[in-house]
Amino acid sequence: MQQNERYISIQILNDIDKRGTFSGEAIDGALRKEQFSDKRERAFVTRLTEGTIEKKLTIDTVIERYSKVKVPKLKPLIRNAIRTGIYQIFYMDSVPDAAAVSEAVNIVKAHGMKNLSGFVNAILRNVIRDKEELRKMIGSDPCLKYSVPKWLYEYLVENYGADYAEKILADTEAFRPTTIRVNTNLVTKEKLTEMLEADGIKVRNGNYSDNSLLIENYDFIRRIKGFREGFFIVQDESGMAAVEALGIKPGSVVIDMCAAPGGKSLYASLFVGKDGLVRSFDISEAKKALIEENAERLKASNVSAFVKDALKYDPELGESADYVIADVPCTGLGVMGRKNDIKYRVKPSDMETLSKQAGSILENADRYLKTGGRLLYSTCTITKEENGMVAQRFLKKHPGYDKIAERQFLQGIDKCDGFYYLILQKN
Repeated sequence: MQQNERYISIQILNDIDKRGTFSGEAIDGALRKEQFSDKRERAFVTRLTEGTIEKKLTIDTVIERYSKVKVPKLKPLIRNAIRTGIYQIFYMDSVPDAAAVSEAVNIVKAHGMKNLSGFVNAILRNVIRDKEELRKMIGSDPCLKYSVPKWLYEYLVENYGADYAEKILADTEAFRPTTIRVNTNLVTKEKLTEMLEADGIKVRNGNYSDNSLLIENYDFIRRIKGFREGFFIVQDESGMAAVEALGIKPGSVVIDMCAAPGGKSLYASLFVGKDGLVRSFDISEAKKALIEENAERLKASNVSAFVKDALKYDPELGESADYVIADVPCTGLGVMGRKNDIKYRVKPSDMETLSKQAGSILENADRYLKTGGRLLYSTCTITKEENGMVAQRFLKKHPGYDKIAERQFLQGIDKCDGFYYLILQKN
């Protein structure tokens, strides 16, 4: 691989450090900008960037064994050149150690920091020299093995036991195919499968939804035949299962309170049909635009997007919905495998803050819902504070609801993301 791909990875990491951009968004933006012609180049940038983020805590622990300057104080280019070098040394067997070092040093020299190239070289050479010792150190500490903050590891052990905690964390590093939902308004599952396989994409049926497919061996999702035509949307099966369990009837009105990017709204639109309506809310014009982009691509004309804050009740829509979807903001610990920087962003106090916010959103959901209607409460997390405890408080305050269904998916145990859903009927 040429230096260019490594430098692009470093640039992406710099951007994430500077702007707080989420890794998926930053990588996707960079790949679109660079327009690589070679699939291997895109794969290398993605693997190096995602892997360095995923293992950041472990890598930074290694750096601080050899650097007198703390990692946050290092110049961004130097910090991320060393990080990517260490990732290649430990986790990319296809890259010779010497190449990882020389390319990092060359990048530093090429970008006006020749005086620091010796520093970078020394740290990476020391890591190579002590590689086996460092491997033992990392393997003996679950927090380093899975690059996870100590508080989060202890939380998982306390709530799920050491064995389940290990399975959950191991799953964050496991290969996962991309899950897509077939847009059956435009194409059959069989026809889409045939199209994808004709282009060399590996396809198999999902585990929890008849409308899902698991795909791999493709290049870039937006370049897959059928994407622009709206034949499918990327969506995890856990979210599909939640919408299916809601039991939406044709001709119904659905309100989706925290809808972007619109996956659940668009699935609901299939069930309400041409005589139904899905009102999709989110908090900003950018999120509204994302919902509209997906609705237009999937030709879902029965979906209308609005800029609305789920925490602020709109009296004009009081008791107007047959179904309300409240897929609330959460810590996101169920999707650590797909969003590998979430584990560094979450704080223990976030659980309490977000659970209170979820309770407020549910109060508004209750006011939008007709008597006899159904409410879907869901999160992409696995904490009891944001899931069962929120449900218990709501039901205690609103005893007129009947529980229709409740499920907690756990990554590493179930064959999908970690996800919680609760379905209630209003009497």
